[in-house]
Amino acid sequence: MEFHLWLSLAFICVMGALSPGPSLAVVVKNTLFGGAKQGYATAISHGAGVALYAALTALGIGVVIVQSPMLFSIIQYAGAAFLVYLGIKALMSKKQNFDLQEDALAPEDNQQVINGWKDGFLIAFLNPKLAIFFLALFSQFVDSDASYQQKVIMVSTVGIIDTLWYLIVAFMFSRGPILEKLKRNSYIIDKITGSFLILLAARIVVN
Repeated sequence: MEFHLWLSLAFICVMGALSPGPSLAVVVKNTLFGGAKQGYATAISHGAGVALYAALTALGIGVVIVQSPMLFSIIQYAGAAFLVYLGIKALMSKKQNFDLQEDALAPEDNQQVINGWKDGFLIAFLNPKLAIFFLALFSQFVDSDASYQQKVIMVSTVGIIDTLWYLIVAFMFSRGPILEKLKRNSYIIDKITGSFLILLAARIVVN
């Protein structure tokens, strides 16, 4: 896999991880009420769930390439269109309050048994949007000459970046809150991510 393509993939994964959402809420909740140990467990299992979706997607695309190059071309262009849609949606996003779902952080949750390994994996695995996103994203990077090694690199990049980000979140929230800064800058993250997704999709048309 060419280095500049890997950088593009890594950048999108980083920006996607930074964007606040349900996964962040679960990691923060488990860290606050279960301690750093449960926060780390949630982060690692979430990364595993994301990597599993990525692996299934990469393998599926490989099968399509072998069996029907024309179908892959259709998927590739449809994926580019979906990335443009996501990019425009992100660019149009406005500054909003992100409260980590107050009900998820209610005091009574402190009485519950926290299982970070289960929570992290399920919040990722039970999100079918990940499959659609990876199908759109990976179709921009995989071609007919893609090797098994390239797919491993792609999947590893996705899983490692996701895990590292949420490990950092768990570490920081077990020692001091950083949510306010993330909340204030979430719309900027959306703007950058949206622009990059559109540029990535445009690469298919240019080539």
